[in-house]
Amino acid sequence: MATNIRGRNYLKLLDYSPEEIRYLLDLAKDFKRMKRAGVPHKYLEGKNIVLLFEKTSTRTRCSFEVAGMDLGMGVTYLDPGSSQMGKKESIADTARVLGRMYDGIEYRGFDQALVEELAEYAGVPVWNGLTDQFHPTQMLADLLTIEEKFGRLKGLNFTFMGDARNNMGNSLMVACAKMGINFTACAPKELFPAAALVETAQEIARENGCTVRLTENVDEGATDADVIYTDIWVSMGEPDEVWEKRIRLLKDYQVNSQVMKKAKDTAIFMHCLPSFHNTKTTIGADIAEKFGLPEMEVTDEVFESKRSVVFDEAENRMHTIKAVIYATLC
Repeated sequence: MATNIRGRNYLKLLDYSPEEIRYLLDLAKDFKRMKRAGVPHKYLEGKNIVLLFEKTSTRTRCSFEVAGMDLGMGVTYLDPGSSQMGKKESIADTARVLGRMYDGIEYRGFDQALVEELAEYAGVPVWNGLTDQFHPTQMLADLLTIEEKFGRLKGLNFTFMGDARNNMGNSLMVACAKMGINFTACAPKELFPAAALVETAQEIARENGCTVRLTENVDEGATDADVIYTDIWVSMGEPDEVWEKRIRLLKDYQVNSQVMKKAKDTAIFMHCLPSFHNTKTTIGADIAEKFGLPEMEVTDEVFESKRSVVFDEAENRMHTIKAVIYATLC
């Protein structure tokens, strides 16, 4: 039976079966081939989408805008100061207004409950561009990138190092469990994912012939990994005073050459970006001055190495988001 997700929301991968995720990945591959070959694919001319951003972004905004325009759509971007959502107008009212004007709504912001409420009232597909709990559009880009590098997903060993209870740690754990990838969260115990989500992911993993495990030991986490993945240590919206504690907790979990040596010779390094791998950003320079740490979650040596596929991931955001838009609207 053909996969059909028309009219569905895309809020978290927990809502999608492995077969539906596979459908989106294969669709993204088709769109990528067309994009690179210069083949027009304005399949959704006459439709319009709106992008609601309460948290700013480079990759998410550009991916949605280019994907929408490549599909022939009208795209409206609303930054944090351009909407009354949650201020003068409730989430439910905003959803019902925008759902009358647009064919799809993207939301990037804070609590997962906000995007869930948008989806409840909008009457059109709602796509999660990032919340504090999940980042499902990034997951498709990551899975596509891994498959491009290894030719498969099932049976690979994947290690996430860092704050494993953030939206990336949560999402990657679920994505790996869904697609048969052995997942390891390598982090201090107090930064492990929530126990309930771990239990859910482990149950999903058993169904798909893989494992989900947690470890505080860097050697154990990195050994024989096919993929080493990390993220920034302090997320957007967290207060500056978090930095000192987070650095103390995570400095031993930095992805450096020693960590990569413990992984397989064919292992790749991944990061959803942005990354503080040097002092060429305001925050990077500030942290180096305050804490004497010129490289944070990953060293510049690893980030710039041939094993790094971070910019392949970034490009694949566009192709996979295009697949999500098309599949849920067409």
